[in-house]
Amino acid sequence: MGCSFSFSALWMAFSLVLALSAMAPRTDARAFFVFGDSLVDSGNNNYLVTSARADSPPYGIDYPTHRPTGRFSNGLNIPDIISEQMGMEPTMAYLNPLLKGNNLLVGANFASAGVGILNDTGIQFLNIIRIGKQLEYFQQYQTRVSRLIGPTETQRLVNEALVLITLGGNDFVNNYYLVPFSARSRQFSLPDYVRYLISEYRKVLTRLYELGARRVLVTGTGPMGCVPAELAQRSRTGECAVELQRAASLFNPQLVQMLNGLNSEIGSDIFIAANTMQMNSDFITNPQAYGFVTSKIACCGQGPYNGVGLCTPLSNLCPNRDLYAFWDAFHPSERANRIVVQQILTGDDKYMNPMNLSTILALDSRN
Repeated sequence: MGCSFSFSALWMAFSLVLALSAMAPRTDARAFFVFGDSLVDSGNNNYLVTSARADSPPYGIDYPTHRPTGRFSNGLNIPDIISEQMGMEPTMAYLNPLLKGNNLLVGANFASAGVGILNDTGIQFLNIIRIGKQLEYFQQYQTRVSRLIGPTETQRLVNEALVLITLGGNDFVNNYYLVPFSARSRQFSLPDYVRYLISEYRKVLTRLYELGARRVLVTGTGPMGCVPAELAQRSRTGECAVELQRAASLFNPQLVQMLNGLNSEIGSDIFIAANTMQMNSDFITNPQAYGFVTSKIACCGQGPYNGVGLCTPLSNLCPNRDLYAFWDAFHPSERANRIVVQQILTGDDKYMNPMNLSTILALDSRN
């Protein structure tokens, strides 16, 4: 009798340990949080009444399920590939009802297609999660996780997490240059507008730091004048649109400067600048060297360069997405995203400042 009692007691203790270990976050894994626009949105806009969505075929044609997921890609986007390279589950969209329980401990993606640094960016898309709201959701997320693992562990999870933020492109494409004589272009000259954006972005990043983020990858804008949508609208012979390229060349160096300033104020390398302008320019200027047949024509779309309107089931669709640098009028193909992530991971100081992601991971694993 005593023997069977001790066995059942042992079994109960073992079950309790199993249950507790299932609740505890894995010590070797780190959470991953994503903020920003359509380049990194993993499907939040599917749950909103908005025209900025990627929830119909052929989006997702090369995703593991071969179905649209709300990602503006033929397959995986940049956060997915970062997660994959770090050996983690992809982070779920914050509005996804499945993001609960232990799934929360992996992190969350708060990004929403169409948003910018400014609140009036993307107003034509109606209901999108503006950056202030994304930060509110991040606070709400922390409250939810506290109920699971307690406030101390939650703070540790957030402090040790990796964060990615991608903003700025829409403030030009879907605001300043959206229409001739836009409200913002009448209010600001381009250099003044860039300075204003940088000062507003600084507030966003400061808030992110206040909310516990301690390792933040901040991407610059890509070569906005070279995307198929802008070639279709502004280019006669396939050359990149000069004004948008000028905007990117003003914005990106000032962004790096601002990040360096924030880091020296805080006294730590919190913010890491990813030079996505250079990363994308490499394969846009010399597509063949990267195995692409073109960096001007989108795989999916219609009109010149397949750059007019959205990618829909009725659009032209290329048979092999790996040969195209651009998936649709604005967004890189999964293969182009992989090239970008490789530079984020291992790129030298031409691409990553003050260090690349591999260095961050090595440093943090020693602490």
